[in-house]
Amino acid sequence: MGLPSDVHPTVEDPRVEHARYWRFPGLPGTELLTARFVTTSFVRHTHPTYTIGVITDGIEEYTHPGGRARVGPGGLAVVGPGEVHTGHAGIPEGWGYRVFYPSREVVEGIARERGIRGTPAFTESGIHAPEVARILVDAHLAADHGDPLTASALTRQGLGLLLRTHGREPAADPAPHAARPEVERARRILEARLLDPPTLEELSAEVGLGPFALTRAFRGVHGLPPHAYVNQVRVDRARALLRAGRPPGEVAALVGFADQPHLTRHFKRHLGVPPGAYQRALLAS
Repeated sequence: MGLPSDVHPTVEDPRVEHARYWRFPGLPGTELLTARFVTTSFVRHTHPTYTIGVITDGIEEYTHPGGRARVGPGGLAVVGPGEVHTGHAGIPEGWGYRVFYPSREVVEGIARERGIRGTPAFTESGIHAPEVARILVDAHLAADHGDPLTASALTRQGLGLLLRTHGREPAADPAPHAARPEVERARRILEARLLDPPTLEELSAEVGLGPFALTRAFRGVHGLPPHAYVNQVRVDRARALLRAGRPPGEVAALVGFADQPHLTRHFKRHLGVPPGAYQRALLAS
């Protein structure tokens, strides 16, 4: 189900990177990644879905809203929707993992069955839960082998156990988050002008806030400075266009990247696979 990326693993050399990003029909609302990374590192970025990765060998290190995590074999790297995080090898040999990207709706549905209301969060990001890890690896392998019943049953079992042991309801916010109006205006301007974004100085002048103050306030709300936020939105929109079957070169121009290599460079920094491989795998599955 799905095709491998342009880089293929070899049994002889565990330092060779490989990545396969795909969608399995037996797991609706969920995308999957199987990968080994050595020199690849992920810039600060977000996903609209949950990210639940089971480390199968090596060590991954990453930053997340709660600090820094270092996760080895049998551990889980868990990040919520919209949470800014990074990722890189924690040892020279790199790390291998199997990742689930379930949508909010998928996780919320399982959480409701566990009595958790709203969009659930987790008590920590780097999680030691060997039983959950074992179940989720078996679920991922079942998807690899085209077994929808086993994949769906074990995924639900593993996520349910993870929520029971490490899940929590989102913390109540006594006062709605009041972003500075200048930040909201800046966000709207950036999203409307992906093809021709203003300079930071132009953006600051347009919203009436100094460049340093705007950058600090924008990062406080969105977790990313304005220039990184633009690239995040471009990658998110590129994913949607690629899933719709638009050619990568055309997608690059539509979302504001200079050319296809520019798109590829940022796409790999966010997802670990080039846009062409991402598109072929998802369309094939």
